[in-house]
Amino acid sequence: MKKQVIIISILFLFALVLTSCDPDLENKFTFKNYSAGKVLINFRGSLYEVNQGVSFTINDVPKGTYSYTTTYEVPVGTETTSSEGDVEGSVIFKASTRILVVFSSTFNEGAYTIYATISNSDDQSESITDP
Repeated sequence: MKKQVIIISILFLFALVLTSCDPDLENKFTFKNYSAGKVLINFRGSLYEVNQGVSFTINDVPKGTYSYTTTYEVPVGTETTSSEGDVEGSVIFKASTRILVVFSSTFNEGAYTIYATISNSDDQSESITDP
């Protein structure tokens, strides 16, 4: 009887530990492409293709600081290109960080401009200094 109580207690504690783990502690890096063509993301030694109008997420990014760069497709008839915003940069992943980069573009009289904005889910208050 004593062995059964011990085994049941251990199983109960094991079940409690497993159910208390938060399944949403993974880091995610998401790209939404609203630009006129596909974008290619170079991140952690891999190249990710994000087609026009598509959202793509890289799951389970380990904690750390990483850089990324973007290569983009331009429409036919483009004479000049430019980029603005967070087309490339560094990102910091902590526990349960979600980072989103949104791409958009304009095409006017042969000039193509791609824009990228970035946001993340981490608390930014610790990096703000009061003057």
